[in-house]
Parts: sequence; C-alpha cells; structure tokens
Amino acid sequence: MIPNAADFHGVFPYLVSPTDAEGKIRTDVLGRLCDDLITAGVHGLTPLGSTGEFAYLGREQRKIVVQTTIDAARGRVPVVAGVASTSTVDAVAQAKSYQKFGADGILAILEAYFPLKDAQIESYFRAIADAVDIPVVIYTNPQFQRSDLTLDVVARLAEHPRIRYIKDASTNTGRLLSIINRCGGDLQVFAASAHIPAAVMLIGGVGWMAGPACVVPRQSVELYDLCKAHRWDEAMALQGRLWRLNEAFARYNLAACIKTGLTIQGYEVGDPLAPQAALTEDERKVIEAVLRDVG
Repeated sequence: MIPNAADFHGVFPYLVSPTDAEGKIRTDVLGRLCDDLITAGVHGLTPLGSTGEFAYLGREQRKIVVQTTIDAARGRVPVVAGVASTSTVDAVAQAKSYQKFGADGILAILEAYFPLKDAQIESYFRAIADAVDIPVVIYTNPQFQRSDLTLDVVARLAEHPRIRYIKDASTNTGRLLSIINRCGGDLQVFAASAHIPAAVMLIGGVGWMAGPACVVPRQSVELYDLCKAHRWDEAMALQGRLWRLNEAFARYNLAACIKTGLTIQGYEVGDPLAPQAALTEDERKVIEAVLRDVG
C-alpha cells in the first residue's frame, strides 16, 4: 500500500478488462496499459468499474484483473478496486480479498435484482466499509442500477469513517452540489462520464473516475491541472474538445467504445464480452475520427 493512498484525487481511468477469444484475461495487455497510463500522469487506477465490464466477469477473472493492476502499479499510484454483487456476503468477501491483494481502496457497487429499500441499500455499503481498513468509494449509477442511493442514505453513509468518497454517475450535476453541500468535507465527490468534469471541479469535486481517460490520459490530466490552477477559460476550451468523446461514447456501448479506442491505439484488448456486441465498421470510424480530432 502506498503512502497517503487515502488521499484520492485527480484522474482515475476506469480500466478495461482485456480478454482473448476464450475469455481469458490478457494480463500482459492490462499490465502494459496500466504502465502507460501511469507514465501519462494519471493519479490512480480503477479496475472493475463499468468500463471493466464487471457484470460480465466471473469471480476468478475479477481477481486476476485486480491483482494484475496492483502488480502493474507497483505502488506508484493508488489502485481502487471495484466490488460488485447482489449479495452482501459476497461483496464483503471480494473487498477483503482485494485488500489482501494490496488494493488501496474499494469502489463499492450495488447490483440488484429485486428492488431494495433504503435501509437495505445502506446496510450493503456499511458492511463493505466495516469489513476493510482502506477507504471506500461508494458508486451510484441510477441509469443501470435497480436501487439508487438517496441523498439521505448518502449523508448517513458519509458518517462512516472509511466511506470517504462517492462517484456519482447520474446525469444530475445539481445532485452533486447537493451532496457537497450536505456532506461537506466528510465525502469527496468524483465525477463520471455522464458529467462534465470541469464543471464538477468548479463546484468542489476532487476529480473523475471514467473510461474515456483510458484513451486520452494526457489530455485528461492536463484538464485536471488546469482546473486545479483555476485557469477556467483554458480548461473549458480543452473540455469542449474532449466532450466530443463523451458524446460519441454515449451513442454506443461504453466498453465497446473504449476497447475500440484502445485497439486503434495498439492495445489488443479484445471485443466486449458477450452478449455485448463489438462496434460495427461505421461505428468504429466515428471513434477513429473523434480520437484523431482530440489528438
């Protein structure tokens, strides 16, 4: 575990999970990607986020992805590993194992089949935070999750000593400001692909965890640095160019888009896991054009 790993901030790319035709994790490709992202200046790495296709991976595949990321990081940046399950017992077991591997933090994701009430949702995240000794980032994505975190639940979870951050992937930036207002310094906010990172930084965010940073890491770090320096005119000019990526990715499957972008850049990450589909040739051309335009 690296010094001051609890201070998470900046650009945390949501890593893809490279696979071969048989679904085996390509650890060599993932290791190279991690190394290149760190060289590009990112502030941390997040395996098994949405872009990592956690919902399509088995237990052993997930472990390999997390362990490979930690090994590749070699203590240079914090690794915040995604934990996702419909079962509290399983989520706790994942979190404990990833901490044992050497993860610096946990990204806690709730999957749900049957609807859950607030008390049950809150207990899931508390159980994960109680089980580990490293910081926990709670992740809410109402577009895909059956059970979302209300502001009241978020505020109560912020009182837990290890729940230090939230990544909110709603499209409601006002909700982020409400979280910042209600939780103050108890809960730091990371933006997602659904938000405009520069705008979130302006209202008090500490960075973003997002898949697009995998394909434009240097530009993402530059944007963060401009925001931290309060050079807002330059930041918004760069943000405007980079937003074209978000617009393109919003049209198609996100994992397919990021994997396509990385393939274009020379990383053999494979297609998105079935039953997801790879991009068509025309869709691939759209991604190629946008990447070319943003440099």
